[in-house]
Amino acid sequence: MEFAYQARDKEGMMRTGTVEAATEVLAYDMLQEHGLIVIKIIPAGKVTLFSEFAFLDRVSLKDLVLFSRQLSTLINAKVPIVTALRVLKSQVSSRRLQKIIDEVTTKVENGDSLSSALAAYPKIFSDLYINMIKSGELAGSMDESLMYLANQLEKDYDLRSKIISSLTYPAFIVVALFVVGILMFIYVLPPLVSILQEQAVSLPFTTKILIAITNAVQHYWWLLLILLAGLIVGLRIYIQTTVGRYVMDYLKLHLPVFGKLFKNIYLSRFSRNLATLVAGGIPIVRALDSVADTVGNQIYKDIIHDAAYQVKNGKTIASSLSGKRDVPEVLAQMTQIGEQTGNLQDIMAKIASFYEKEVESMLRVLTTLIEPLIMMLLGLAVAVMVAGILLPIYNLASTA
Repeated sequence: MEFAYQARDKEGMMRTGTVEAATEVLAYDMLQEHGLIVIKIIPAGKVTLFSEFAFLDRVSLKDLVLFSRQLSTLINAKVPIVTALRVLKSQVSSRRLQKIIDEVTTKVENGDSLSSALAAYPKIFSDLYINMIKSGELAGSMDESLMYLANQLEKDYDLRSKIISSLTYPAFIVVALFVVGILMFIYVLPPLVSILQEQAVSLPFTTKILIAITNAVQHYWWLLLILLAGLIVGLRIYIQTTVGRYVMDYLKLHLPVFGKLFKNIYLSRFSRNLATLVAGGIPIVRALDSVADTVGNQIYKDIIHDAAYQVKNGKTIASSLSGKRDVPEVLAQMTQIGEQTGNLQDIMAKIASFYEKEVESMLRVLTTLIEPLIMMLLGLAVAVMVAGILLPIYNLASTA
C-alpha cells in the first residue's frame, strides 16, 4: 500500500513524497529509519472533508508575531525556555496556538530543541521560522532571532492589512450589488415578468433573457445553490492538485493589471525572507530552498528551487535568476551588487522595501479606479433592467 508523507530531515528541511508499506505503522518506521521526523502520513490519494476546511485550524499571523515578540522578551530576561512557554500559553488568545505551545513545552521538557519541537507544525511555523530559530540556538542568540522574526512577520502582516483594507470597500460594494440583484430577481421582477408574459406580443431579446433568469431563480434556486457549492468545493480540490495550483498561480501572474500587483507581492516576500535568513547566518542554498516554500506561488517556487540548485553547483544567485521570465532584471542586477559587495542582506531588504512601496502605490491607484468602474457596472445593470422590463411595459401602456 502507498502512503503520502510530510516530514523534516535532520537539517530541518521539509520533505514530501510517498512510501510503500503494508501498514501506516510500518511506513512511519521506515521513514524514521531514514532519519526523517514524520509530521503527517496518510494513504496516498486520500481526501478528507475536513481538509477542505483547513483554514479553521490556522493561527493568524498577528498571533504568531505576538508569540515571537513575547518569547524573545522572556528569553532576553533570562527566563528558562520551558517557563517562558508556560507563561505564553496563558497569554495568547488563540486556542489552537495554546494547544501547540502546550505540546511544544512537553517536547522541550523531554529533551527536544525548540526548533525541532516547532518543526512538527509546518502549517504554523514555516521553514524560514524554523531555520531562524535553529540559527539562534546554535549561535546562542535565540532572543535576537525571535525579535528579528517578529519584526519581519510584522512587516508582512502590515502589508497584508493594507491589501485587505484597500479591497474591503470595493468587495463590499460588489457583494451588496449581488445581494440586491438576487432580491430583485426574487421579489421585484416576478410581478413585472408575469404582466409581460400575459401579453401576446413579441418581446425583445433582453427581456427574454431577464424572464429566463427570473424563472430560474424562482423555481430552481436550490439547484443553483447546489451548483454554486459544487463549483466552490470542486475549485478548491482542483487548486490543491499540482496542475491546478500551477494553473492558478500562472493566472495570478498574468492577469491584466492585477498580475503586476501579485508579482510585486511575491517579489517583496522573496526579498524580505531571503534578507531575514541571510541575516540569521543560514547557508545560502538552504536559505533559498526555505524561501521557495514561503513565497506563496508555485511559479516562483520552481524558479527559486532551480536557483538554489544552480547555486549549489557553483553559480551566483544573480546569474541563476537572470533571464527568468517572471524575475525583473533589476532584481537580478541588485542581487549581483549585493553578492559582489558582500552586503546581500541589506540589498535584499532595500529591494523588499521598494516592492512593498510599489504594492502600496498600486493599491491606491486600483482602489481609485475600481470605484468608478463599479458605478459603470451599476449603470449598465440599470440600463439592462430598463431596456428589458420597463420599456416593454411602457410600450404596452402607450399602445393600450
